[in-house]
Amino acid sequence: MPSGHFGPELFQFLRELKTHNDRAWFEKNRARYERDVRQPLLRFISDFAGPLARVSRQIVADPRPVGGSMFRIHRDTRFSKDKSPYKTHAGSWFRHRGKAGRGPGFYLHLEPGSVFGGAGIWRPEPPTLARLRQAVAKHGAQWRKAVAARAFRQSCTLEGDALLRPPRGFSLDHPLIEDIKRKDFTAITRWSEKDALSPKFMAQMASFCRATSPFMRFLSKALDLEF
Repeated sequence: MPSGHFGPELFQFLRELKTHNDRAWFEKNRARYERDVRQPLLRFISDFAGPLARVSRQIVADPRPVGGSMFRIHRDTRFSKDKSPYKTHAGSWFRHRGKAGRGPGFYLHLEPGSVFGGAGIWRPEPPTLARLRQAVAKHGAQWRKAVAARAFRQSCTLEGDALLRPPRGFSLDHPLIEDIKRKDFTAITRWSEKDALSPKFMAQMASFCRATSPFMRFLSKALDLEF
């Protein structure tokens, strides 16, 4: 049976990095990071371009080592009390070509004990969030159709933070007020480490993207973007 893109060495490296999250250890093990984490994920991103294009030609799989879909391993510690220099997961963001990094997209997260895929927009900027809430309020039937479809419900769940009270301008008795209160418009599916190591994993990621495409199309349309 052909092997997948990722090997158990990826998760082993990340486990050890969590224990030894310092520059001296990382530099000593940089070759392992390149071989077991960075290069496999860049290959996955490159190979995923074809399956992703069959879902949407507006979502980009960019395999460039710098500035592409793969997130850098270094943490931004400028405003954090946690000064650990490295992330203990590997991630990639398949962004919308028309909205830089702030539009709807797909996300892949690889971490020991936490492998998941995401679709949508996490922490949208206030003007974007306002437009999404207005779209849900105005086009409720389309929103329900997108998130109530069988493929969507079987593949993922809507997750993220929400306000405790309705945002300004929306009534508490609106039938979709719980969705209007969302601060994140994200759909999440979860896999195991075993799934991530399987040669079928890319197909699973593509299936998730297809299942969430009506949801993604709704978000894109709300922001005047093609999907």
